[in-house]
Amino acid sequence: MAKIYHHTLFPSPSSSSSSSSSNDSCCLTSGREIYTLWMKSLVLNGNGCTIYDSNGEVVYRVDNYDQKCCKEVYLMDQGGKTLYKILRKKLRVLGRWEAYRYNDSNGEEKKPRFRVKNAGGILKGSGSFGIEVMGCGRENKASYKIEILKHPSVYRIMDMAGGLVAQVQRKHAVSGVMLGEDVMTLAVEPNTDRLLVIGLVVVCCLINH
Repeated sequence: MAKIYHHTLFPSPSSSSSSSSSNDSCCLTSGREIYTLWMKSLVLNGNGCTIYDSNGEVVYRVDNYDQKCCKEVYLMDQGGKTLYKILRKKLRVLGRWEAYRYNDSNGEEKKPRFRVKNAGGILKGSGSFGIEVMGCGRENKASYKIEILKHPSVYRIMDMAGGLVAQVQRKHAVSGVMLGEDVMTLAVEPNTDRLLVIGLVVVCCLINH
């Protein structure tokens, strides 16, 4: 598959500036937002994924260059600016993923914004993953869970009250034909931190190789 969209791979300078302004530490969605995830790097012979908005413009990307599986990856905007560093912390049994946010003033934050740990089962089968979102204090922490549906690439992110936060599923073309397994649709619900959701989806992709 050569292209998911007919648009240029990188947006114009005007669209780039508006996109970067939306990548604040708390970028809440005002309405439901739809993205396309393509499990392919923009870099020739690289490994990673590319995320398009509903207009077909690149908004986020992950490029690993040398390795298919990596213990440290960087989620970037369309221009290559780092937004999250995602690390795998190897524990005795299952391991854990931690994500560190980058900001313009101080660079990489010292404490992780969120952690992903197994809460039962594995991503390739049934079960769910527990997510802890780190804040400045204990009262600012929130918990979510990732529920696997029919397929490892079909899942949803729920809050602990059972409310839907985001959902990932296989993408269909306008004609109704299902695209390849490396192309998915991400739907993010209103009043959700879109960058947090993108970070969680990247972790899911890493867990599922």
